[in-house]
Amino acid sequence: MSLLRLRCEVEPMDYENLDPQDWNAMRRLAHQVTDAAIEHTRDVRNRPVWREMPDSIRIGFTSRVPEDPTPLSQIVAEVNDTVMAYPMGNIHPRFWAWYMGTSNVTGALADFMAAIQGSNLGGGNHAAALMDGQVVQWLREMIGLPESTSGSLVSGGSVANLIGLTVARNRHAGCDVREEGVAAMPKPLRYYGSDQLHSCHQQAMETLGLGNHALVRVPSKSDMSMDVDVLRSLVAQHRSEGLRPACVIATAGTVNTGAIDDLESIAEFCEEQGLSFHVDGCIGALIAIAPNNRWRVAGIERADSVALDPHKWLHAPFEVGCALVRDKSAHLKAFSLSPEYLKPAARGLAAAPFLHDYGIQTSRGFRALKVWMSLREHGVKKFGRLIDQDIAKAAYLSALIEQATQLRLLFPTSINIVCFLFDPGGRSKDELKALNTEIMLRLQEEGTAVLSDTTVHASHCLRAAINNHRTLPEDLHLLVAETLRIGNSLIGDG
Repeated sequence: MSLLRLRCEVEPMDYENLDPQDWNAMRRLAHQVTDAAIEHTRDVRNRPVWREMPDSIRIGFTSRVPEDPTPLSQIVAEVNDTVMAYPMGNIHPRFWAWYMGTSNVTGALADFMAAIQGSNLGGGNHAAALMDGQVVQWLREMIGLPESTSGSLVSGGSVANLIGLTVARNRHAGCDVREEGVAAMPKPLRYYGSDQLHSCHQQAMETLGLGNHALVRVPSKSDMSMDVDVLRSLVAQHRSEGLRPACVIATAGTVNTGAIDDLESIAEFCEEQGLSFHVDGCIGALIAIAPNNRWRVAGIERADSVALDPHKWLHAPFEVGCALVRDKSAHLKAFSLSPEYLKPAARGLAAAPFLHDYGIQTSRGFRALKVWMSLREHGVKKFGRLIDQDIAKAAYLSALIEQATQLRLLFPTSINIVCFLFDPGGRSKDELKALNTEIMLRLQEEGTAVLSDTTVHASHCLRAAINNHRTLPEDLHLLVAETLRIGNSLIGDG
């Protein structure tokens, strides 16, 4: 049967697609959405940092999957009344809870453009892939690692750390661990980090099949940095027991207090002992670009691998992290896999490296554009000044706390994380914990400020992580005043 005859005999079909039926109406609605987004960011200071959702809003997120269409203008109005009206609050100038950055408008526009462009960054011969590689090299340059360093843009610090720790595992496994698995390793591996390291490292050990027991917590000193002398003795002890020390995880900015391990000393020790030197720099690696504070992370350029988060101190919209690995061949050896449907070619779309060979995602979003555009708009020097600015804000808040008779600074403020307590005197540890937890919750519920709390060396405290380019001195004065007001009102209530 001829193709022409076949076409004539096939029933006609109305093919559907997802493009707007009225492009001009879509244009008008898109302008409205953009205008509302700009106003949302511009007026952020006029809103509560956070507010509780009423049940009427919550119930809307329990509806069943929609079977039939809804007008887009109605959907946008619903999103404005629900999602946009009840945010987490992290772009607000008085959000100081979990450490995450506060975004920027240019990065948000870039995310929209990246979504419209639609490229999959698993690899291929196209412009977005080249930009991805350029951003990785810019981050490498900012940290001071050599030009031969490879890297991958990932979702955030947890995956970035996992990539570095995987390269270290494969280097020290003593077998082809990708082929034979961890059961074939001749000796159990040991990784070392301070007792202040992020919980993602335990998850990495579990994911890598090594188990939490393989992650040795080295005691921290009074400044919350790793005790390198104890590290030395632990490595020697484990070698004598027939274990294989593999990697030291140094932290440049601990999540609890912002402490920075002695990177130079740890680098020397790792070189001397033949260990991999990994730096979890998700909080503090980019201090390397801050003119007044870069001395704090001296030695990071000696690392075998570094994890960092542009969605923190580069304020890129969520989400974007980066794993950097000094030894490109080891990086590729840990992840590269080229099935028949992903073979590089001499010409065409496949005539370029496949970026998925540097990590665990074949499908990868175009994360680079929001970092690239923001760096181009502001320049690295400005971001360095903003980091110095945040560290100065934390020092200023620490001074305000020390001046207030009922507030107590609990741990040294290393960079930009301030740990403190409302302590009117005469209360037990349990009573102080209950009192300060209630202060934290009321600050949140009143929409004044968002702090978190933590427990360090068995001491509970409030925690203000000032990773916020919008914070002003008057915000810090308000925090101190409101903490004292709420604390004293609770004492009076008692």
